[in-house]
Amino acid sequence: MRGMHTVFHTEPLAYTGHQLRSHWIYEIFGLQGDAIVAFRGPCRVELSEMVDREDAFAGADIRAAEMLHLIAEQFDRDLTRAVLRQRLLICMIAERLQWVPGMPLPRRDGDDLYIGERKLTVSIATVSPVSTLIHVGINVDPSGAPVAAVGLAEWGIDVDALAEELLSAYATENADIYLATCKVRGVQ
Repeated sequence: MRGMHTVFHTEPLAYTGHQLRSHWIYEIFGLQGDAIVAFRGPCRVELSEMVDREDAFAGADIRAAEMLHLIAEQFDRDLTRAVLRQRLLICMIAERLQWVPGMPLPRRDGDDLYIGERKLTVSIATVSPVSTLIHVGINVDPSGAPVAAVGLAEWGIDVDALAEELLSAYATENADIYLATCKVRGVQ
């Protein structure tokens, strides 16, 4: 069975957008094949590193004092599948946050989550010559964000525990999806 590697890197690491490239996970963490990694750190994506062309054309860079970053690389080249995986991951985050005492329910709008009108996440899915890539950044401390934003620190969420839970859940979901494709017979 195909498995997905996971790692939570506990040392702070800044996200600049440069990490969203093929084999970055392999180069930095030694994980070859499908993988998802999580780490915490500031976020500052300059326009030159923007993958989202709509944001780049609008001159909208991405900044926050601290985010929980999730980067997934999967070795197929189907961008539509990657966007579906990205939205699945966003839904999984919302599902886990709905149980946080006192936290309003997150609202999903496309590939991002909001609390009221304040933005909680940033995310993108893209394709490389050999793989698809997803980045999701969940605000912990949104200070410096160029839009109205909210962070997990506001509700005292254990960010490290959330990271571990999301890594495990995403890997399990992908394994279950693969097994679901193996148990059905074709119809004509």
